Amino acid sequence: MFLKEISWTVITMLGLASFRLTRIIVFDKITSFLRAPFFNEIEETNEAGEIEIYLIPKEKGFKGWVGQLLSCYWCTGIWVSLFIGYVYTLELPVGEFFIIILAIAAIGSLIETIVSHLLG
Repeated sequence: MFLKEISWTVITMLGLASFRLTRIIVFDKITSFLRAPFFNEIEETNEAGEIEIYLIPKEKGFKGWVGQLLSCYWCTGIWVSLFIGYVYTLELPVGEFFIIILAIAAIGSLIETIVSHLLG
């Protein structure tokens, strides 16, 4: 059989790692410089007179394709999950460490979000 049996613990850890890496790529400020070439900034003034900036994916070509991918959390999540799954199947210690760190970070970010909503 191609796939080995994977425990729910491992599936949960891989899912958390995928969740965290996807959020890093799609939303986090630290990676905004990586997303910038694939988006156009549109400025609009809202009813309160404040300027709001919207990021719109480029319209054509490779940059447009990547912009569309990065603007879709679900789409990016599929490719990140593929990468995380592949890293897991390599069974390299550095890959397992990478996955564990991402999973721990995901748990921390989920706890922080819950606590901030409860206390906010």
